[in-house]
Amino acid sequence: MDWYSKLVATLKVLLPLIALALLSTLFLLSRTVDPVSTIPFADEDVRDRMEQQQITGPFFSGATEGGDSLSFSAAKLTTSTDNRNEATDVTAKVDMVDGTRIDLVADVARLNLVASKMDLSGNVVITTSTGFKIASDVLMANLETATLTSPGEVQAQSGFGDLTAGQMIMSGSRGGGPSQLVFTNGVKLVYNPKQTDE
Repeated sequence: MDWYSKLVATLKVLLPLIALALLSTLFLLSRTVDPVSTIPFADEDVRDRMEQQQITGPFFSGATEGGDSLSFSAAKLTTSTDNRNEATDVTAKVDMVDGTRIDLVADVARLNLVASKMDLSGNVVITTSTGFKIASDVLMANLETATLTSPGEVQAQSGFGDLTAGQMIMSGSRGGGPSQLVFTNGVKLVYNPKQTDE
């Protein structure tokens, strides 16, 4: 047998033994890790998650009795022990039968799914496909009829000017008619007609 064959035969035995020795020292000399100490949750987060049911990134869609389609999404939805549903970073869309589209954003929404009602609060902004951008602190939504009501002051911008009002009601299509946007209770309009080029 020549020297090359002897070297290969020796390495066939020696290299697996060296690998086995390295692996055994890896496991024998490793230190133990406490699995509880490595969990990246604070005690308060764990307590909150145990007290409330939570859904991250919920999405809901449906239709009203009149055929208007609704969709709702949020960053987080929590249900407390008394069955109150609260969502944060809310986005909602309503596509009316007459072609009008309404986009809503709000910081918080409280949902009552049994009564088909949703109360939005905190930086509520409504944008319509008809050119309105409406801001309010509070907005109440009826999910069965696609009716939006702001019981407090609203500020709106549109193509014909800026307005403020003490109350606003936006109702969905009824009986094949168009959707309606009604401002009441001390409406003030600053009319800004668009300039036309001659």
